[in-house]
Formats: sequence, structure tokens, C-alpha cells
Amino acid sequence: MALWIQAQQLQGDALHQMQSLYGQHFPIEVRHYLAQWLEAQPWDAIDLENQQDEFKAKRLLEGLIKELQRKAEHQMGEDGFLLKIKLGHYATQLKSSYDPCPLELVRCVKHILYTEQRLVQEASNASSPGSGPVDGTPQRYQQINQTFEELRVMTQDTENDLRKLQHSQEYFIIQYQESLRIQAQLSSLASLPPAERVQREAGLQSRKSTLEAWLTREANTLQKYRQELAEKHQRTLALLRKQQTVIVDDELIQWKRRQQLAGNGGPSEGGLDILQAWCEKLADMIWQNRQQIRRVEHLTQQLPIPGPTEELLTDLNATVTDIISALVTSTFIIEKQPPQVLKTQTKFSATVRLLVGGKLNVHMNPPQVKATIISEQQAKALLKNENTRNDSSGEILNNNCVMEYHQTTGTLSAHFRTMSLKRIKRSDRRGAESVTEEKFTVLFESQFSVGGNELVFHVKGRVPFVVPEKVLWPQLCEALNMKYKSEVQSDRGLSEDNLVFLAQKAFSSSSNNPEDYCNMTITWSQFNRESLPGRNFTFWQWFDGVIELMKKHLKSHWNDGAILGFLNKQQAQDMLMSKPNGTFLLRFSDSEIGGITIAWVAENPNKAGERMVWNLMPFTTKDFSIRSLADRISDLNHLLFLYPNQPKEEVFSRYCTPPNSKAVGDGYVKPEIKQVVKVENDTMLDTEGEFDLDETMDMARQVEEFLRQPMETQWIVLSPMDGI
Repeated sequence: MALWIQAQQLQGDALHQMQSLYGQHFPIEVRHYLAQWLEAQPWDAIDLENQQDEFKAKRLLEGLIKELQRKAEHQMGEDGFLLKIKLGHYATQLKSSYDPCPLELVRCVKHILYTEQRLVQEASNASSPGSGPVDGTPQRYQQINQTFEELRVMTQDTENDLRKLQHSQEYFIIQYQESLRIQAQLSSLASLPPAERVQREAGLQSRKSTLEAWLTREANTLQKYRQELAEKHQRTLALLRKQQTVIVDDELIQWKRRQQLAGNGGPSEGGLDILQAWCEKLADMIWQNRQQIRRVEHLTQQLPIPGPTEELLTDLNATVTDIISALVTSTFIIEKQPPQVLKTQTKFSATVRLLVGGKLNVHMNPPQVKATIISEQQAKALLKNENTRNDSSGEILNNNCVMEYHQTTGTLSAHFRTMSLKRIKRSDRRGAESVTEEKFTVLFESQFSVGGNELVFHVKGRVPFVVPEKVLWPQLCEALNMKYKSEVQSDRGLSEDNLVFLAQKAFSSSSNNPEDYCNMTITWSQFNRESLPGRNFTFWQWFDGVIELMKKHLKSHWNDGAILGFLNKQQAQDMLMSKPNGTFLLRFSDSEIGGITIAWVAENPNKAGERMVWNLMPFTTKDFSIRSLADRISDLNHLLFLYPNQPKEEVFSRYCTPPNSKAVGDGYVKPEIKQVVKVENDTMLDTEGEFDLDETMDMARQVEEFLRQPMETQWIVLSPMDGI
């Protein structure tokens, strides 16, 4: 309800914009009386493009109707009687409107709430320039809004000047027609007697001379008005172009960059509605100025006066058309991108949107959008304006869609819901290139008519994402951290120490100084083509394996801080040797993709009084599908403290499987699996304190192999009598 309270304090144009959000599609009284309920509902949790979310939308619609009916029933007294009837009517009206399409209700309410929030934020920023989000966006928004106000004043000024010019020209034409009438009268005097002709001719000649002198002066004045007006339009168009550059080349490009990052785990791009509001303002002002210029053209055709104005008007016409063209083609965007990886015979979706579609009335003649798939080389040729119109690299089914206009949100968009890639034509690969390195792009094309077919624009959406051959290490760190947090669904990202470990792995370096890596670049080959030294997998394959392991089995432990993870064997040994026996830590395996190992410090059975660090064979996703990490750690009694000094029960006990001691079904006890590590003699250890697989005495591996046997021999049956 806090938002509605603030929205009611809006003034001027902001208040008018807020009020214009409401109407028969969603009455403002519903917003007022259900403010708290509306703001408490999970509108953002519903994906408007996912038909499976229609059930959630239906539930929200039902809730809205019930709340309205409940509010109506509680109205008492004389004043409450009319409100009771009105709210009941709204309940029936909304049910009738949105019952066939509940997702449209969600679209409507999301648009209302977002716009109110934007208007409140803008009003707050205007009154308190120093306040707002720390990223500085309010100052940018304020500058954009100030420029719009300046453009509004300039456009109003030229409108006033144009009316003045029109009135002056109309009066000039009237006087010019009067001079023609006098000339006609003078011509008719020849038939009069000489005395009368001389008398009347003198008066008419005097009037004619005076009028012609005025017409000459006024013609010069009109020409001056026209030139001054053209120069004002030049200044307005220059500022419009500058404002368009800020919005389209800066703000919209930043939104597209956020969209790219969101595809790799970054936060939701957001902010598209405010971009549409700006683009619509631009479109409105550009079109107003274009209409003004056209009216001036009409005036000059109506009354030609020699001078430089005609050339100026030609330039103005070309400029304003160029600005409109740039705006329309730049604001045809991919609102919801296709998946980054497409599989044949698999459905996928995408949404394209024209941010100025409603304002320029493009929706009056709904355009059709076509999707095709092209190769990276074709996309590059397209960017260079080379003709690739008939080229494609495959076939997409259900690739045509008509754009729809949504009255409640003012958006013009096309939703491709059931596209599928039927076939793909690949180029010949050379050298070490793999099929996954060959890039394609889905190209969306349409043709828009503006101003009743006055202007027609052919548009193409989707500038291909550029994949550089190499990037700075800090840039890759940002992407890796973003991807890790997104996939693992964790607020705990990669620390500086973690990133140093990754740099050491990527560059085969031993430096522990983060500064040493700041200016280093990593190539695509180093990232995911060349195997790491002594391994048969790449850096990315190793890191991706870690992500898969964490998100499937270990994210709770990562969020708790129980997994250090990014350590090598020597680092683990150095850390553990200063701790009491039984202290252990968890680190990712260097030798196995998606593996995690337990390292712990204990006595050396071969040398009294000497301690050593032991490393258990790595566990993988397959192992944790049999028995969880918490259960395995609980099973191993020699593990006492999680590094640096936490008793393991405090960290892992809440994730352990409760012991199963009760008979189930027909009286049998459910079997259990236990993790066992048995140390018998020194033949079990190599010189580094690892279980030696070569000696086939690795009991941990034996236990794991046992657990993987067929079901009839896999289980160890434990009963309460076993004392476990």
C-alpha cells in the first residue's frame, strides 16, 4: 500500500500519467480499495510467456474478485450503499474481461505497478537530486527528463511561431487578393468618361501603391519568419538527435548488455518499460516536429517567395525522416531471447517488441515478423549492409508471427511460442574447432508502415553477440562469478582467493598475488580448447564440473561456508598441519571433473609422533546420488572438526539422514549404507598421504565400488541389535 500512498502525492504531468493507467480495463477505484492486497501479490513470479503459469494467473484473478466482493460486503451506511454496488459491478466486469485470459490481468497489473513505481521514483529524484540508488541512474534519468522538458518547450515555441506565420500569410494573401481587385478596377476604368476616370484612377493608384509597398515589406517579413522557424527546427532536431543518441545508443545498449549478462547468470535486465516511455516521448516529439515542417512546406507551396527557405526545408525533411528511421529500426528489439543453445526438433520461444509501436500507430496495420537462422558470417555481412536476404543456414518451424497490441500496457509485440529448429546447415570445420564453437543467430525481420503508409521501414532485430578471441582476466572473473552464483543459486560468490586459485589453474602459474593477473588476457583456446597440463580436460570443463556438482548436491553446504573448494593439495596440507588431529576440509579435485575430496590431518601410523594430511578419493555426483556428503562425513569418526575449528555436528548434523530403526511394510527393517575408510598398514599410503590405488589397497575406493554393485549385493543391512 506504500506505493499507492506515494502515487497519490504525484502532481502535474506525473499525476496525469498515473491517472491515464486506469479505465474500464482496470478501474482506479479497484486500485484504491485493494491497494494493500494488490501490492502484496507475487505478480513478478508469473512468466507471461509461459502458458503453464496461466493457472497461477487464474488464482490471482479469483483472489482479486473475492477481495472486491468482500470489500463490497463490508460497506455500510448511506454512503457505503453506492460504493457496495460499484465494487460489485467491478468484480463482475473484471471477471468477464479476464476470465478467458487471466495472463492479461497479470500483464495489466504489472504494467500499472511498474509505471507507478517509476513515476514515484522520478518525482523523488526530482525533489532530491542527491538521493536514490547508488549506481547514479537517477542523475541520468533526471538529465533525460530535463532534456525532454526543453524539447517540449522548443516544440511548443515552434508551434506558436508556425501559427503566427500561418496567420500572417493568410492576411498577406487577403491583401494580395485586394491588390488584384484594385488592379482589375483600374483596368475597367477605360470605359468611363475621362473626367470620372481620372478622379477614380488617382484614388485607386494611391491605394495600389500603398498596398504594394506593404506587400513587399510583408513578403520580406514572411521570408524572415520562415527562415527563423526553419533555424529553430534545425536546433530542435539537433537536440532530438542528441536525446535519441543518449536513449538508444546508451541506455538501450546498456539494457541489451544486461540482457546478455542475464543469459549467463546476471540479474534480470529490467527497465524496458521506462525505455519504452522515453522512446515513445521521442517518437511523439519527432512526429510533432515532422508535422510542423510539413505544414511549413504547405505554406511555402501555397505562397512561393524566392529565398533559401526551400533548401532548408528539404534538409529538415531529410533529417527528420532519418531520425524517425533510426528510432524505429533501433527500437525493434528482442525482448525475450531464444535459448543460447538450440537443439533440433525441440520447441523454443522468443518475443520481439517495437518500443514505439503504439505511439506511431504501427499497430493499426499489424505487421508480421519472420524468424530465420543465419550463420556468424552471414550476420557479419548483414551488419555491413551486404545482401544476405535470401540466405539462411537452416529451417525454423512456426517462424511467422503477427505483432499484437496490448491496450493495457501499450506494447506492440510478437510472441513466438512454438518455434523449433527443423534442420541446420553447418559449415566445414577446420583444425581444432568443435561443433559447439560454430555460432548462429536467429534473425527477426519485419516491415513497419508509419503515418498511414507515409513512411515504410524494413527492420531487422538481433545484432549478434560478439565473442572476442581473448578477454582480460578480470572480465572473465566477473563472468565466472556471475555464472557460479546463478547456477548454484547462492549469494556467496567467488572470493578473491578463489579467483587467484582459478588464475593459477588457467595460466599454470604459482603466483598468489591477484595484481599479477589484472592485465593478463585469456584466449578462447586456453579457456575451452586446450587441456590443462597433465589432464584430459579444459579449464572450462573443470569449472563447469564444479558448478554441476554444487548445484545438484552441495549448494546448502556452500552457502553455509562449509566448502572451501578452490584449494590445491599443498594449500590444504599447509592449512591443516597447524590444526588439531581430526580437522578436515573440503576441496575440489584437481584430477577429476566434478569431484570433491576430503583432506584431514591425523597421526602417521608408520612414524610415532609424526602427523600427516590424508586425502580421500574424490566423490562425484554419482557418489552423492547414493549417499549424501553430510551422511558420509557423519559416518567417518576420525573427522572431528571442520576447518578451522567447528565441530562437524554443528555444521552437518541438520543435513544427515535420520537413522531408520523401525520396521516398515511387512516387518523388515529398511537397509542403510555406511561410508567406511579402513587403514590397516603402511602399504595403504603413498608418500603424499593419499590412498594408493595402484596397490589396490584403497579401502575408500573398495567401499565405493561395493556400493555400485547390483542391488542384491549392494546393501549392508543394519538392525538395531548391531548397536549402530
